[in-house]
Amino acid sequence: MARTRIKICGIRDDDALLAAAEAGVDAVGFVFDAASPRYVDPDTAFALMSALPPFMASVAVVRDPDIDAFVEIEETCPTMYIQLHGADHDKIVKALGPDLFKVVASDSPTFASDLERWERSEDVLAIFIECQGSPVDWEGLARHTDHVAKPLILGGALTVASVADAIRVVRPYAVDASACVETSPGSIDAAMVERFCAAVRSADA
Repeated sequence: MARTRIKICGIRDDDALLAAAEAGVDAVGFVFDAASPRYVDPDTAFALMSALPPFMASVAVVRDPDIDAFVEIEETCPTMYIQLHGADHDKIVKALGPDLFKVVASDSPTFASDLERWERSEDVLAIFIECQGSPVDWEGLARHTDHVAKPLILGGALTVASVADAIRVVRPYAVDASACVETSPGSIDAAMVERFCAAVRSADA
């Protein structure tokens, strides 16, 4: 089985960036939603992005963005990829694509049709599934995703304890961690990042 990629979301300071880099993650997310406790301003994010080691990707995480405002963010901090929450309008997706991860919620009544819709979109690079539930029904989720050819990223209700089952059953391209590697919202803990990454690698093995 191919190696599962790892993204750590909510990077806000040098310590969090160092924790991600030392754990060998593949990507980090900068949250540009001012309502989130994980928000980071674009100038700070750019300084952090400039310190990324080679081959570590940067992701702008946005929710229902105003296109003009987002263009200003991208001019200050031009990330490699964009992760879009909230907005389902084709106009926004087209404006932000094609290096776009479109987020869909696993508990949405339109989940199946959302998968089909963004699977067909040329502007969506990967589909990010925001997993809901405790525990998450991985078998049920896999029945919806087995036919999806685009890369799948699992995030949301992932934990160190659950990520192995998620990988074994759903076989995603990547997994995303934020709350499960924090001591509080916006405060990333290096030991928790390392434990999450170790759990992913153990599942791959």
